[in-house]
Amino acid sequence: MAQQEYSADSIQVLEGLEAVRKRPGMYIGSTDVRGLHHLLWEIVDNAIDESMAGYCTEIDITLQEDGGIRVFDNGRGIPVDTHVKTGKSALETVMTILHAGGKFGGGGYKVSGGLHGVGASVVNALSSKVIAVVHRDGKIHKQEYSKGAVLGKLEVIGKTDITGTEFTFYPDPDIFKETQKMEWEAILTRMRQQAYLTKGVKISITDEKPETPEGVALEGPRKYRFYFEGGVGSYVQHLSENKPAISEVISVERETDVCQLEVAMRYTDAYSENIWCFTNHIHNPEGGTHLTGFRTALTRTINAYARDKQLLKEKDDNLTAEDVREGLTAVISVKVSEPQFEGQTKGKLGNSEVRPAVEAAFAEAFNEYLGENPNNAKAIIGKCSLAARARKAARAARDTVIRKGALEGMTLPGKLADCSSKDTQKTELYIVEGDSAGGSAKQGRNRDFQAILPLRGKILNVEQARLDRMLNNNEVKALIVALGTGIGEIFDVEKLRYGRIVIMTDADVDGAHIRTLLLTLFYRYFHELVENGNLYIACPPLYKITKGKKVEYAYTEAEKADALKKFGVDIEVLEGAEEKENTEEDGGPKKVSGVSIQRYKGLGEMNPEQLWETTMDPDHRIMMKVTISDAEKADMIFSTLMGSDVPPRKKFIQTRAKSVKNLDV
Repeated sequence: MAQQEYSADSIQVLEGLEAVRKRPGMYIGSTDVRGLHHLLWEIVDNAIDESMAGYCTEIDITLQEDGGIRVFDNGRGIPVDTHVKTGKSALETVMTILHAGGKFGGGGYKVSGGLHGVGASVVNALSSKVIAVVHRDGKIHKQEYSKGAVLGKLEVIGKTDITGTEFTFYPDPDIFKETQKMEWEAILTRMRQQAYLTKGVKISITDEKPETPEGVALEGPRKYRFYFEGGVGSYVQHLSENKPAISEVISVERETDVCQLEVAMRYTDAYSENIWCFTNHIHNPEGGTHLTGFRTALTRTINAYARDKQLLKEKDDNLTAEDVREGLTAVISVKVSEPQFEGQTKGKLGNSEVRPAVEAAFAEAFNEYLGENPNNAKAIIGKCSLAARARKAARAARDTVIRKGALEGMTLPGKLADCSSKDTQKTELYIVEGDSAGGSAKQGRNRDFQAILPLRGKILNVEQARLDRMLNNNEVKALIVALGTGIGEIFDVEKLRYGRIVIMTDADVDGAHIRTLLLTLFYRYFHELVENGNLYIACPPLYKITKGKKVEYAYTEAEKADALKKFGVDIEVLEGAEEKENTEEDGGPKKVSGVSIQRYKGLGEMNPEQLWETTMDPDHRIMMKVTISDAEKADMIFSTLMGSDVPPRKKFIQTRAKSVKNLDV
């Protein structure tokens, strides 16, 4: 075999923005719908930086009819004079050179969304067309770009009496092959968030050609505007609005040598915590040093106050970090002159000096609040003490589960039909509704890598139950033991026994309810499994359509219509038969023009072979991966639908009742 030549000529040098187009995931995370939205976030973050610097009061976003996304801010406008080092205008420099921007050296911004300096240039590199218009020094300047390259010189196209920057970009379909259309709800959530974090800024969003999530066109443009004067305090009120409150919203503002700190928090009667972290208005979903400092100060301050006021007995253990965070909704926002993030997507703050600064500043302010508001302080410590008692009860219950499991052998529940493989890259756990469907699944599965766990009835609603009560529920207990990860403070994702966990329930109202209960359990107590992409929903067929020996399975109404046309059924004749059926008592499959149509009401109606080939065979099945595209919205929906407060749930159902189709009751 000839040796492959390896010389200097083998080394590829990517110039300009070629590297961004070659490896877009390194700069925007992915090229799916999340990466697409990241382009918009980069441009909006620049406008927010202008607002934090005190120069921008309005941001307008327009989803144009022609597919372009336009962002205008009334800040100072990007400079257009010649840059000394590049010999190009500052605008062209920012748009075409990586790591060029006003965020370096402290000259342009005291604080900003980051120091990478890649925002505008990356958007340029990944767009088929970009139009930059700058209002500055009484003139309107314009320049166009495509895929990172300049299309023409910077030109003056008119006069102006305002300042500001306007970007219009068209995502490149060669990069974003999945879609080039932004999601309205995702934009609203992000912009609402930014408006809460930036007091006094007005953010307007317009969609010139609106569609529903299903792609149905709506009449006329739709518009939304956000403006909040209450800052993060208003944000916490919004995040906790569907949860009965135990305390008022507590707001803290402090400025230190290291950072500016804003914290707002409120205790509710929920059992999970909901903490949002931001650095220079950039969301940090993984937290960081500011979160660590806040948590340390919160635990220490509550324990010190409770001991001082004798609200904890001498023999009682101190409240743990877990105890003081139960039911807590909080927003932590810091502004740092030179933030250090882990990764380009800025998921975690790494500045070590921020932790002690936040810890000291928040501890001082929170201690003052507790001293000045004894009734609120007593309510908060009462909530934390109750959580501590529940934690101890849960530990005793969990130890019982573990001891009992060990006696049963391999800690696995008896009704689990396990698989032989231990390779989590292959193994799957099907959580199946009922013994009947469980029996079919056990017989139809591939025993090598598919395990079956049948659940009897509807599991406990964990949104309204603490861990101790959960561990006394047999169905929840069996699922926890089968997963192998443990739960609560002993949760360990490395001990997960199955790479895929698949929820498989009937295609009816009861099945949807059981699926929702399971999703609530995973979202609240196995959040990391959802984030890691381990959770799936099986999609069994709705219909079996037979003509002679030919069989077609339909997973949607559209597939049913296609199959019937293939078998030569007149749809008008079918609709007439269905209308007649609605007035008659009739069970089982119906026949139209020699074609048998069976509507599956439950998984138990399928024999093992049918269940395998339609729902469990990796070569033919359809499964939906459960992801969290909007954590704030997900938290609010679970609180609304599964929480103890009835009015928000009633309102949610009433406002969406007309959009429900094919409801089986």
